[in-house]
This record gives sequence, structure tokens and C-alpha cells, in this order.
Amino acid sequence: MRESNLAQNLHLLCGYYRSIAEVCRRLGVNRQQFNKYLSGSTVPSRHNMRRICDFFGVTEAELFLSPGRFAELVTLSPRRRVEPAGSTPGADFLGSIGASVQRLPDRYYGYYFRYFYSFAYPGYITKSFVALFQKDNVPYWKNIEILRRRGRDRPRETFTFKYVGLIHLIAERLYVIEYETILKGSLTQTILYPSYRSHVTFLTGVQTALATPGRRPSASRVLFEHLGTRIDIRRALRSCGHFHHEGDAIDPAIKDRIKNDPLPGDFIFSVSEG
Repeated sequence: MRESNLAQNLHLLCGYYRSIAEVCRRLGVNRQQFNKYLSGSTVPSRHNMRRICDFFGVTEAELFLSPGRFAELVTLSPRRRVEPAGSTPGADFLGSIGASVQRLPDRYYGYYFRYFYSFAYPGYITKSFVALFQKDNVPYWKNIEILRRRGRDRPRETFTFKYVGLIHLIAERLYVIEYETILKGSLTQTILYPSYRSHVTFLTGVQTALATPGRRPSASRVLFEHLGTRIDIRRALRSCGHFHHEGDAIDPAIKDRIKNDPLPGDFIFSVSEG
């Protein structure tokens, strides 16, 4: 009974907004999880319950009232009435994206090596380390690039770049938007083909970034090698860096799959599946 009351009362509150997707976006709650609240199959955690109550301006006890009594409170009490959110083109756009996002299958989570030809050092291949994980039902992305090279005044110089981002599965393609967190000077987008196998081995796609000198908008092919969910992270990080394309540190098969040569008959820069 309590779950049923909660579900009906949440439906009433969501009715003051343009869509459930907009409510989820503003709340910061995963749509699939929120649907479980609306169906009465589960009750929000204490953390999510506080967020819901604060957002709608009601108390937890009120959310579990009978629907008739709750509707009377929300409709008739001026201090409790939920006002519709103002509609803006930006809000509508973000809401439409949220409504299109599919659940990311569990097989994608874990750790990856990321390979691509460097935007900053021609002729070198970047091998970085990526963690794809879930928090509060939202897929997150962390990428660490480690640049190791020899300098004139010291045996070796090491530079580390860290990126954080979100990943969305839309129309069977994986979209990643990531932000460089140290220098805070770049935003990268990556689009990847999906994997339909029960165990992910490789993901391929195209990414955009800024090339130096001049911070020129550029694009390259990229390949992700899935490492699993339980690995020696320190060992994986030690193997990352920048490697000359003529060396033997990178598997020749990987080199072939990230070459930035136009495909036969192409008039745009793209990548083959697989």
C-alpha cells in the first residue's frame, strides 16, 4: 500500500513538468531507477528520497499519504504547490537527449587501454588507461594519459593528464563527452561502435580533440581494448605512455586499426566497424 501511494503521488508531482525525463534530469536520478519508483516496485533510498522531497517541496510522510489526501495538499496549499518548470530551448534539448538514452549493458563496465595516434606528437601512439564505472545508476568515464619522454636536462620527464566524462548509449552507439581536469582546457567527444558479444574485447570509433600547435580541431580513429573488471591497476598504468609508431611496443594489429588513412571511396573521415 505504501509503495502504491508513493507511485501515484509521484505521478501527480511529475504531471506539473513537461516530461518524466525532465524531472529525472533536474533531480539527477537515473530514468530507469525512477521508473521503478513510479511503478511501485521499489522505494527510493534515503539519499534519493531526500533529493525527491527537496525538489518537489514535500515531506517523506506526505509522499506516503493516500493519493486523494496528497492531491488535496499539493493542489490547495499555496506553499506546497509544485510550479511547472520554465521551458527553455536548452531544457527541451537536454530533456530530449535524456529520453533517448538507453541503459548501458553491464558488459561494457571495467577497464580499458585506449590507443590512438597522438594529437600533439606526430608519429607517436598514445596508450592511455580508462575506467568505465557506474555511480547512482549513471555511467561515468575516467581516462588517464601518461606522457613519458626523455629531456635534455633530466633522464625522463613525465606528464599526466586526467579526463572525466559521461557515456551514453543512444541508437546503438556509445557517445562519450570528457573534460580534461588538470589544465581545464579541452573537451573531447568520442563515438564508438557497440559490441554485441557477451564479452567485450575491442571497441572502435572516432574521437575529436585539439591538436598542437595552434589548438586545431582534429579527429582520429581510436581503439579500446577491454581488460576486465579485476586487474592490477598500477601495472596497467605503468604500461601506458607515448610510443613511436615504428617501435614494437604496440601490437601491429592495433596500429593497423587506428591508422588515419581515408577508407576507399570515402569523402568524409570515418571508421569501419569491428
